[in-house]
Amino acid sequence: MQTLTLFDLDRSAPQAAPQAAVRVKPKRKKRTIHASVPLTPWTTVPDELLRDADWIVVSSSGGKDSQAMLSYVARRARLLGMLHKVVVVHADLGRAEWKGTRELAELQAIIAGVERFEVVTASGPDLLDRVEIRHGKLKAKAEQDAVEAGEDPTTATVAPAWPSSAARWCTAAVKRGPIHTLYTRLTDELAHLGRPVRILECIGQRAAESDKRAQLAGVEINRTASNGKRHITTWRPIHAWSDWRVWREIAQSRMPYHPAYDWGNKRLSCVLCVLGCNSDLVNGARRVPELAAAYAATERRIGADFKKGLSMQEIIRRAQALDEAEGPAGRPPVGTAMAEHLGHAATGKYRARQFALYGLAA
Repeated sequence: MQTLTLFDLDRSAPQAAPQAAVRVKPKRKKRTIHASVPLTPWTTVPDELLRDADWIVVSSSGGKDSQAMLSYVARRARLLGMLHKVVVVHADLGRAEWKGTRELAELQAIIAGVERFEVVTASGPDLLDRVEIRHGKLKAKAEQDAVEAGEDPTTATVAPAWPSSAARWCTAAVKRGPIHTLYTRLTDELAHLGRPVRILECIGQRAAESDKRAQLAGVEINRTASNGKRHITTWRPIHAWSDWRVWREIAQSRMPYHPAYDWGNKRLSCVLCVLGCNSDLVNGARRVPELAAAYAATERRIGADFKKGLSMQEIIRRAQALDEAEGPAGRPPVGTAMAEHLGHAATGKYRARQFALYGLAA
């Protein structure tokens, strides 16, 4: 009988196939909420919220909802003797924003009687550059995942780099983040209080805008932005307002609104917002063609359409077709958008007031 040595036994044993290294994705550290941050607001009564706050911060895009909210909040704060606590903040979006929006937001704050107007900007690349950087990272990840799965990396599917309704990373990067840095400064200014600073953030989101926004609470604690030094309560003062109610507030105020609404826009944010309706996008491409061209160039470089099912190149084509059919986009009279909601009589009074105060009505 053959005698097997340990060496022979080792060689005769079946060899396990080498296993591919498994890349373990590190778990994201769960953010802890400071124990002092409340779960729910102690009140939802507007006047109580205003009285209780150390700062009342009104976020203003310069759009119709922002200015209607500002007019309403400033008026209530004035009646309560709290106007000195109001701060208007505008997140400057750079070249992605309609020209003159920052100046308009400041003018609206001045007219509302608010003395403190803050402008915040995101550090680093602008929106289009961020899209390209994001695409590069997503492409590298898709290729790495394909290699580890034994697949051809050149055929890997790259996740969309453009913002979308499902991935609104642009809002966090160029709006919320910079505004939170303002909260830090405001908190430091009241550090002598020896307790968490109470900030009431006022946001002009309305239920009528979308099903998703309809589900938002009128008042809630912003636990993500709160910490041991500051407690942030989010208040949506005009959440239940209709379009008519927004335009009535604007008509009764002395504030001019952005001309983009008279040009046909339904909303105001980025000139070419991925969440905007198609008519808004075409209007933007007609009036700021150089920006539309820059978006189209980014599309070509990353190989992905600006919006699912609608490329910027197609938006530009539609804009050019309108220009050829109608001539260059005109400038309708001030009040055109308002008249659609309030009628010509109320709009006429608004126009007369605007002309007397600013010479803006034509």
